[in-house]
Amino acid sequence: MTAALTFLALMIELLVGYPDWLVRAIGHPVTWAGRLIGALDAAWNRASADPPTRRRLGMLCVLLLVLVAGGVSWALQRALLALPFGVVALAVLASSLLAQRSLAAHVARVADALERDGLLAGRTAVAHIVGRDTMALDAAGVARAAIESLAENFSDGGVAPALWMAIAGLPGAAIYKAVNTADSMIGHRTERHAAFGWAAARLDDLVNLPASLLSALLLVAAAALDDRAAAAAAWRTVRRDASHHRSPNAGFPEAAMAGALGLALAGPRIYGGVEVHDALMGDGRRDATASDLRKALALYRRADGILIGLVAIVALLMFAL
Repeated sequence: MTAALTFLALMIELLVGYPDWLVRAIGHPVTWAGRLIGALDAAWNRASADPPTRRRLGMLCVLLLVLVAGGVSWALQRALLALPFGVVALAVLASSLLAQRSLAAHVARVADALERDGLLAGRTAVAHIVGRDTMALDAAGVARAAIESLAENFSDGGVAPALWMAIAGLPGAAIYKAVNTADSMIGHRTERHAAFGWAAARLDDLVNLPASLLSALLLVAAAALDDRAAAAAAWRTVRRDASHHRSPNAGFPEAAMAGALGLALAGPRIYGGVEVHDALMGDGRRDATASDLRKALALYRRADGILIGLVAIVALLMFAL
């Protein structure tokens, strides 16, 4: 059932997405988890507590988040599967935990902005999908930032929730998204969250690792459909550079994307006015363009298509057995 659920959810999200009117009306599962994380952060992460206490409370925060996300989603799955055609309703709900369509749309807006309206519009568009300071970016920096976000979020927003959904149904994907949201909110190594966010960051690294590796393989396979030399370069870059990225997981899809496109991604970036040093992914050009962004989107769509095809094959095999 879980493979069939994942296939249906992937197709629903790809075709429909999560409508903006629904976000305005009821929010989104990520925002619901975010409210709980924010409340726990405000209540438990007090500056007066010593680091070991804050770390223990951060672990408790993550445990509570996992229990809530897993418990609610398990109850919903059980209730919906008891209804006629309940798996379809469950797939509609599960599709909200995926982000194939919205990711492509956000990245395409950056390419559109650069091509039609220039640098300032590109900076504004890319600010919606990256956390770094964007106003200091030149056009190449805007394009690189969007490509890096596309690669990383292919793993975080598409492959990882699909993988955990295929393994453990709606609870698997819901727990993954809750952990990933916690990492994005409290997992950064700021003074406030160095101790409290430790558990969220480490657990996110763990649950993302299988998907990051799979994402890189999917991007290599997608490159091979168009250019075998590009696929070889992508695989070579993954093997050489991925482990040097400051993120244990982002390096794999970013390296694959860089090698396939002949670019050098990552490297130094500025967050909150502070320059963060990181290794380069790839040994190609740094002067990325809107055209490279279009090529990255095409590569992403092929990789996502391969993912959907693999899930469909697994679902058919499960039915055959």
